[in-house]
Amino acid sequence: MRPVRTTARALLSGIFIVSGARAAVDPQPYVDRAKPVTDRLGPVLQRADPRLPADADRLVRLHGATQLAAGLLLATGRLTRPAAAVLAASLVPTTIAGHPFWSASDPAERQTHRVQFLKNLGLFGGLLLAAADTQGQPGLRWRTGHAVRRGRRSVRRAMHGARRDTRIALRSVAAGRRLPR
Repeated sequence: MRPVRTTARALLSGIFIVSGARAAVDPQPYVDRAKPVTDRLGPVLQRADPRLPADADRLVRLHGATQLAAGLLLATGRLTRPAAAVLAASLVPTTIAGHPFWSASDPAERQTHRVQFLKNLGLFGGLLLAAADTQGQPGLRWRTGHAVRRGRRSVRRAMHGARRDTRIALRSVAAGRRLPR
């Protein structure tokens, strides 16, 4: 299954690496489409942390760099689950800003945006699968539950041993009292 996962991650990350590099190097082609989202998001980011960019150009550049970095991580098999989660989160504003089929008046343009919107939803689903993929290993939830069960079992064994040792000690004291002095 490893070759399938490796190939799938490389194929899934390709679009993010290419478009992320393009946006990081030359954000201008994306700024006009991103403006409706960045105009709303910029002030929120500024309130959260004044060091974060608020203008559309720098936000598109940052978004591109994020997609490039996460795409490379996913493709190389490093930090695949967090990288897939970051890419899924970054796909939401991209899809909303880039393919608003609901606001297109021309039927052909509406259809094109609808297809691209659905394509992005498919990518989103693939990224969610990649973010949840534990590569055949037990997930964090299972490992935590297993550790708790193991801990409970150890405590029960220790309690059982302590009770047994207490009974032996009490019998020894009782036997010692019966001995002549």
